[in-house]
Amino acid sequence: MQSFLQLVSLFEERFSKELPFPAQPENLYEPCRYFLSLGGKRIRPVLCLMGNELFGDIHEDAFHAAKAVELFHNFTLIHDDIMDKAPLRRGNQTVHERNGLTAGILCGDVMNIFAYDELAKVASHLPLLMRVFNKTAMEVCEGQQLDMDFEARNDVSLEEYIHMISLKTSVLLACSLKMGALIGGSTEGNADKLYRFGKNMGLAFQLQDDYLDAFGTTEKVGKQTGGDILANKKTFLLIKALENGNAEQKEKINVLLAAQPEDKVAQMLQLFRDTKADVACRAAVQHYSDLAFESLEDVAVLNKRKEPLRELANYLLQREN
Repeated sequence: MQSFLQLVSLFEERFSKELPFPAQPENLYEPCRYFLSLGGKRIRPVLCLMGNELFGDIHEDAFHAAKAVELFHNFTLIHDDIMDKAPLRRGNQTVHERNGLTAGILCGDVMNIFAYDELAKVASHLPLLMRVFNKTAMEVCEGQQLDMDFEARNDVSLEEYIHMISLKTSVLLACSLKMGALIGGSTEGNADKLYRFGKNMGLAFQLQDDYLDAFGTTEKVGKQTGGDILANKKTFLLIKALENGNAEQKEKINVLLAAQPEDKVAQMLQLFRDTKADVACRAAVQHYSDLAFESLEDVAVLNKRKEPLRELANYLLQREN
């Protein structure tokens, strides 16, 4: 069994050497190579390898599936940046800022096509893997659309929000684990348990991100805190504060959403505390984290084989055990 970091290094070495993009036309493929050179944690593709290794030695098919996942994920990032009009990604220019809108659209399109081309190289279980991958791809698009829809709404419920982040963030993690497990020889029952582990881990991670954006330190989060508040993003904290708040508190929140006072972040954080939205968010992180680990425990393999996944989840969720 290999650790997450060992598998990241193994995947990164192969991925960088085996990028599928040809030289021409340069204005199509150079932006693709540029975007992938910006790096990333490679969590999604490595989860595919970890899902495989949970049940046996890593098969060549797992690398094809992992590369498909990573190419698809980066395609979604390129198009998300366009929809969000984002100028930067990982501290560097986004493709549409650097190369223009047309290049951004086409770069994302062709990266998605290469993702499917990579998946088509899988020799075993391809029809089943294709169904899992296609369902996930549609759900990720649905999640992005819901996220865009929510920007124009002030009545988003917690149930709607959880559903949206499940589609936009969690299902690709879950899909990657499930595909790796199936390639590794897992039964569909065990693969489904691993899927639930990945999905709930993703939910806990996103809700924790909501919390840390508001209450984390800049050193811990790696970016300026309060960004979601300044952008009026619909997060668990904001939705829960509006749900829990009394009439006066709700009015204060709505006033802050319509303005940008210098102390907006500080005022909103106090309202999150006063309405117990912060407590509810931490409880939700714990709830989905517990569900994730329960699903992992239910997977019918030797306990020691689960240790790399357990360690990764503890790291991502900053748990103490």
